[in-house]
Amino acid sequence: MMSKYNEQLSHLQVPNEKEIPQELQEIFDGHVEKQLEQNGFVNNLFKVLPLNAAQYKGFLDFKYSLFNEETCYLSTADKEMIGLVVSSTNNCSYCLTTHSDILRGLTKNPGWVDQLTYNYRSAKLTDKQRALCDYAYRTTRYPNEITTKEVDLLREAGFNDHEVLEAAFTVGFFNYTNRWVSTIGVIANEGHYGHNR
Repeated sequence: MMSKYNEQLSHLQVPNEKEIPQELQEIFDGHVEKQLEQNGFVNNLFKVLPLNAAQYKGFLDFKYSLFNEETCYLSTADKEMIGLVVSSTNNCSYCLTTHSDILRGLTKNPGWVDQLTYNYRSAKLTDKQRALCDYAYRTTRYPNEITTKEVDLLREAGFNDHEVLEAAFTVGFFNYTNRWVSTIGVIANEGHYGHNR
């Protein structure tokens, strides 16, 4: 039987299926099936991260906590927009590729997403969207200069403190993923580039 992890998709060795606990592989397989159903292809990152299966499960759990629409405060589109600004600021090409694909699917507006990807300041944004993008940019580019002003600006734009905290978690999460995704050099799927256009 051919391994699920037979492609060299990053700077790291491919995962060894024999080292992955069965209960975790079943969870990973569920994510793969969902992606195949939604996109017609599997995000390459999901073929790399089972190398450290328990840590991958922790990553999925935290990601789910930020994107569970039943318990979250900001929309998924707002969080993907934050992901684009953070990834653009950090020059993380893999994350830009995947987040722009997802946001095109959510908004059905590929031109707007392209503008946002290149430079969010050139995109037509609501006041609340601009406040979120400015916050994502400043806290990514100048983390050593953050003060209470960043929270005050979000409140002035109409965000409550639940939303502010979720925005902070989201910016932190995407900065976290940008760092290690860039480090391990994951190859972006060809399918992402033309998907949802």
